[in-house]
Amino acid sequence: MKQLSISTLFSAAVLLSAGLLVASCGDKPAADGEAAGVLRFTAIPDNNSTELEAKYKAVADYLSDQLGVAVEYVPTADYTASVEMFRNGDIQLAWFGGLSGVQARDAVKGSRAIAQGKVDPTFKSYFVANASTGLERGKDFPLEFAKLSFTFGSAQSTSGRLMPEHYIQVNTGKSPQEFFGSESSFSGSHDKTAALVEAGTFQAGALNYVTYDTMVKEGKLDPEKCKIIWVSPTYADYNWTIHPSVNETFGAGFADKVQAALVSVTDPALLKAMSREEGIIAASNEDFDAIAVVAKALGFLD
Repeated sequence: MKQLSISTLFSAAVLLSAGLLVASCGDKPAADGEAAGVLRFTAIPDNNSTELEAKYKAVADYLSDQLGVAVEYVPTADYTASVEMFRNGDIQLAWFGGLSGVQARDAVKGSRAIAQGKVDPTFKSYFVANASTGLERGKDFPLEFAKLSFTFGSAQSTSGRLMPEHYIQVNTGKSPQEFFGSESSFSGSHDKTAALVEAGTFQAGALNYVTYDTMVKEGKLDPEKCKIIWVSPTYADYNWTIHPSVNETFGAGFADKVQAALVSVTDPALLKAMSREEGIIAASNEDFDAIAVVAKALGFLD
């Protein structure tokens, strides 16, 4: 039998090793490799979730074009789930409310609020009532609400629960349970609160003013049936918050690039998709310090 030289055996071993390496790489699911290059974001489901998914597809396409990376919108079941997804790194960017943003940034050190709507530094809640109550709009907090069936929005909503609860306590010296004499009810979203009060299912409720005004403008809500009774003082609310891991995944300064892309949005259709027709401006964590104080006082933040 012909003897193989040491150099021949070495070459064969190298080729065999290379073949095994290629085969090993080929066995790995492609999705794992693709995932590292995808920027995933979500938005709290403060309104109809089906409509949100359609709207945020346009936002994903815009960001992908501006940033040069794949961008994917990931629906979320509720406010708490969106914060958990951010905490776990399943999403790297989120449209949060003031409270959920504070909670997310508290959970992930180094995360940043980077953008907000022009309306968000001076946001407000509407306290509304069904016309059958006979209540009319006034400057003073409506103490008559104590006699009415009342619903908040989501249990974790800034404008539909946190700040309304805060203003109930400030104006009555009582918690919602003490003021209403029962456990609080939660509709789940702002548009549902408006619809339930309009229908008389609940006599009164609290929701954010943007949703109410938009629904009236689009003919989805009758302001003579669901009437504004009291408007809260202003506070900072919604914001885009980004995970610190993006600078490692996509390169140094990537968070700043995302911020620039968001602040640069001028397309009316895209701004409407984000319910911020007035435009987007830069934001910082400090803008929401007052929300953090209220959240801690009411037990929403450790």
